[in-house]
Amino acid sequence: MTSTTTTPAILVLADGRTFRGFGFGATGTTLGEAVFTTAMTGYQETMTDPSYNRQIVVASAPQIGNTGWNDEDNESHDDKIWVAGLVIRDLARRVSNWRAARSLPEEMEKQGIIGIGGIDTRTLVRHLRNHGSIKAGIFSGEAAQRDVEELIAEVKNQPSMVGLDLSAEVSTDEVYTFPAVGEKRFTVVAYDMGVKTATPKNFAERGIETIVVPANTPFEEIKQYNPDGVFVSNGPGDPATADTMVGIVRDILAAKYPFFGICFGNQILGRALGMETYKLKFGHRGINVPVRNQLTGKIDITSQNHGFALASPSGKEDPAGEEFDTDFGPAVVSHTCLNDNTIEGVALKDGMAYSVQYHPESAAGPHDANPLFDQFIELMTEKSPNK
Repeated sequence: MTSTTTTPAILVLADGRTFRGFGFGATGTTLGEAVFTTAMTGYQETMTDPSYNRQIVVASAPQIGNTGWNDEDNESHDDKIWVAGLVIRDLARRVSNWRAARSLPEEMEKQGIIGIGGIDTRTLVRHLRNHGSIKAGIFSGEAAQRDVEELIAEVKNQPSMVGLDLSAEVSTDEVYTFPAVGEKRFTVVAYDMGVKTATPKNFAERGIETIVVPANTPFEEIKQYNPDGVFVSNGPGDPATADTMVGIVRDILAAKYPFFGICFGNQILGRALGMETYKLKFGHRGINVPVRNQLTGKIDITSQNHGFALASPSGKEDPAGEEFDTDFGPAVVSHTCLNDNTIEGVALKDGMAYSVQYHPESAAGPHDANPLFDQFIELMTEKSPNK
């Protein structure tokens, strides 16, 4: 791997805090919201997760790049890196993994992604934890030599994540089919709000053919596929802007289709049930977040990536197990985070619709929550409109 420590770079936060280091990957300027992840592994999956669109990711793990970059672990449908930039402490000097096809800096340079290393990430993560996620920019090469006050002004001038509708930027433009492995048991229409490839893979392994459609595809259009169930994926942006998808999900619920949502899909289901959303101070990003299933008492360690959350219908600080009325029957707050009591899942009490805020596909991460896919199988077995 070619050394990149001679390339000057600076990370600039909108509050005036700056961190100087060395550039790697592409050279130039990138802007986004600075967020941190506590994941100790899985940087390739993180960087290719469309939910990280327009975000500059700070890795709290001290050394990044050890396993290089392979051609199997990308989570975007087109293998694209979606993070706006990457901030790390130490860049691995050599790649050490039998699957690696190239180094992390080589892939970042190929895709035009700017990184900065040599940063005191412990101090930076504490700053973001204390003050919240914030507008930021990475400037490398000649851009790093510009006047700092000028850089701060440029960082401040970028749009806030609040109010951004980003699903159209990451969603597929055309319908495509992910076939079932072995005998086909069910057909699921999946709304791509920024879907990770691990999700249709999990469906496929269970005999589900997944028809992936663009965000905001009208409900009347998906009926042509005769789905046994409907799924809404993870994705980036402010869920308060997703009025069109919320209306579509209300149509789906009214038509009594089995429904499953994750992450952004959880927020959309919640809004369809009459709940509101809000922006978290610094969000949940990592692969070690404890969540309690309030219906069973079981605790799962989960993979998460979100900066927004559902608000308690009654304003409770601890909404665990809270029940509330909706246009589609009684609903319940089914899951909560044990770190901060935020809502991690909602469900209709008749079982026809459920969603979670975390990632049961676990790419990367623990597999505690993987049975949520089997729950969808059970729901479609019992309630599919095609039965």
